[in-house]
Order: sequence, then structure tokens, then C-alpha cells
Amino acid sequence: MMIVMSPQATQLEIDAVVARLETTGVHVRVMPGELTTAIGAIGDPEGVRELGLEGLGGVDRVVPISRPYKLASSELSHHEATVLDIAGRKVGGGKTFTLIAGPCTVETREQTLAVAHAVKAGGAAMLRGGAFKPRTSPFAFKGLGVPALEILAQAREETGLPVVTELLDSAHAEAIAEHADVVQIGARNMQNYALLEVAGKLGKPVLLKRGLSSSLDELLMAADYVLKEGNENVMLCERGIRTFETATRFTLDLGAVAWLKLHTHLPVIVDPSHAAGDRRLVEPLSRAAAAVGADGIIVEVHQDPEHALCDGPQAMFASSFHAYARDVAAHAALLGKVLA
Repeated sequence: MMIVMSPQATQLEIDAVVARLETTGVHVRVMPGELTTAIGAIGDPEGVRELGLEGLGGVDRVVPISRPYKLASSELSHHEATVLDIAGRKVGGGKTFTLIAGPCTVETREQTLAVAHAVKAGGAAMLRGGAFKPRTSPFAFKGLGVPALEILAQAREETGLPVVTELLDSAHAEAIAEHADVVQIGARNMQNYALLEVAGKLGKPVLLKRGLSSSLDELLMAADYVLKEGNENVMLCERGIRTFETATRFTLDLGAVAWLKLHTHLPVIVDPSHAAGDRRLVEPLSRAAAAVGADGIIVEVHQDPEHALCDGPQAMFASSFHAYARDVAAHAALLGKVLA
């Protein structure tokens, strides 16, 4: 349920509603707006109805939230977009476009620092890099682990770029929290609900990728697992889904971006690298993502992709990143957005 307060409601009246809701054991979230305050009550709707909140001072109306996802729903936020502030970079809200770029996997210190400086010069707002990598084959390179996190931290120190890296296992949570600025949950773990709860409790912004065969409702309900831990800094990522088509690695669902912008208040990022599986397709898909209204892109960049230890065919050359960023920024500008 959502309790909408009147514009004249006082803080004492808001606190009284919150206190009454908490007696039922529901999850309560207060959302101040420009004109009025909304209070989300996630839990037993019948118990909330029985409280008779309409009779309390300052309450305008009580509205049921119809979606199966609650905290991620745009209904809960009065259809106002959430804007994340990550080390001064604004993500979401319709005014900025965020470029997150870097190597699929941290291989060496030299490789990572070189790419970090290249994407920084090209206009990236954040640095991505894998320390722990989920691989389909158990014999493939799975990342350097904690030493990779230390390399990423050095790259942040040298470039000022916040670090985005994947949380693969709850055992890695402490190390990730120490070194990362944004915690990524990969597609294979989108419905690993225990891991989502761990990510939510870390208190870091979370980049949640859509599962390979997951519906958008399932993606938003997965986001609720993070949000219910009190972590409101969540970004969603469309990275391509598995369909009958085999021409590309996955099918990039750009319709999902437009749909998500209607139904959730959370920022939406697009990953054209994993969807395409081919660097020649990454730029046109990136331009399309910017034009359809995405809040940003996460893209793989390597100074020598042909010798990369992970996903080389889809990684862009660091030497061409500046031109790529310029062209994508031009398409984002069609919607009035500037690079974050």
C-alpha cells in the first residue's frame, strides 16, 4: 500500500503514520516529494487497511500498489525518477548519460591502468573491471580475485573513476565492499536471492543485470530484494536475453528499456558488449540505447582485445574509445542528456 500525505502534513503527522504502520510489521519507506510525502507499506495489505489510516491527521489517501514488484515500482515514487550520486556522477533522472567502461577482466596492472586512463580521457564516468568472473567453462580464466581489486583501487586513485565490479559470492563481500564503489550482480546471479540480500546490506550502489532468460517483472522483483535491505541506490541493466536468434551472442531487448522507464523509478543501463558478442556491433547498439532513453551504458574496453583473456571479440579497442564516446554522447544529446 502507499499512503499519500496531504501537502500540509507536518513531520509529526508523518511520524505518527509511520509508527502506526510499524505495529503491523510491514516494511515502511518514507519518500518525500516536492509537493507531498508518500509512505510505502510493503507487506500484508489487509493489515494496513484495518489500521484505518485515512482517519489520521495529514493523510490524503491510501492507494494499493498493483504491481507484483513493490519498492521498484514507479507507483511507489509518484513516477519520479531516482537519481543516484556516485562520487559526484549523477545517474538517472533524464539529464545525464553515464558511460561505464573498462576491461571485462583485470589481467595485469599495466593492462588495467592503461585502459583506465584511456576511458577517463574519452569521457567515461566509471571504470568497470572483473576481479571474480563467472565462466561457463570451469577451465576458463576466472579472474585474479583480491589482487585484481587492489589494482582497480589503484586505477581509481590515479584516474578518479569510481570502480564497478561483480560480487560473485557472499564470501567475497567484505573485499568487494572495501575496494568497489558499485557492486555488480551478474545475469547468472539475478535470482540468487541470498546474494541480492548480501549486496543490499553492503550499503554500496548496486548494478543489477537482467538474467539470460528472465522477464522484466522478475528483474524488478529481484531489485526489490536489494531495496528492501534499505539500499535505495540500484541501477538496472539490460544486457541481452536468450532467444532463438544466434546471429548475435544474445538479443538486446531495447524495448525493455522503454518499458522499464515507464514502470520503475530506477535508472536503466544497457550492456551492448555482452548482447552483441562482436565489437563491430557495439557502437550501433550503444547509439540505439542512448536514443531509446537509457540512462547509460556499460561497455568492455581493452588495449589489445585480440589477446584478451576474457571476451576479447566483444571488447572495443581503447584507442577508439574517445570517438565512440563522442558519437554515443551525440545521440544522448538528442534527448537533452549530457555525459555524467
